[in-house]
Parts: sequence; C-alpha cells; structure tokens
Amino acid sequence: MKVIYKITYPNDKIYIGKDLTDTLNYFGSANSKLIEKDFTRDQQRNFTIRKEILWESETASDKEVNQKEIEFINNYKSNNPAVGYNQWPKFRQQL
Repeated sequence: MKVIYKITYPNDKIYIGKDLTDTLNYFGSANSKLIEKDFTRDQQRNFTIRKEILWESETASDKEVNQKEIEFINNYKSNNPAVGYNQWPKFRQQL
C-alpha cells in the first residue's frame, strides 16, 4: 500500500509526506533542525505528534504518488512556513 500522510505537531504545524511501503512508524523526512527551533527543550521532553493517512492506493505508480503528495502539500499549504514544515515545492506568497 502506498500512502500520503499528514503529521501534526503540538504547535499545529503540519508536514505532508508519502510512504511507498506503508510503514507504521515512518514519520517522514522533515528537517529536524527546522522543527526543533519551534520548541523549547522542556517542550521536547514530552512531545506528541499525530499521523493521519490522507490517501492510499494499492495500484498507483510511484510517479502518481509523487504527484499526489505535491497536490496535498499545495492544498494544505504545508510548504508555507507559518503553516507547516514542507520545504518543497517552494512556497510562493500570493499578493
């Protein structure tokens, strides 16, 4: 099963990712240093995150999963630093 998931951190910022193997304890490759900046050392001592499966497919190609991931990142705006931790595709501020 291939999945697109959303990770929600205690500050309500999110990260959207994909997992081509549907591994329960895979939480993506978000930039740890970027996330750590948002939490004090004390906050890091008791830290709960939530993982939600947003989409899944047994038949989608890896290319289709990649496209779906970008679609969800754009829909959730998780590449906007005020909203989430995705750094790609690059967020473009709307004027």
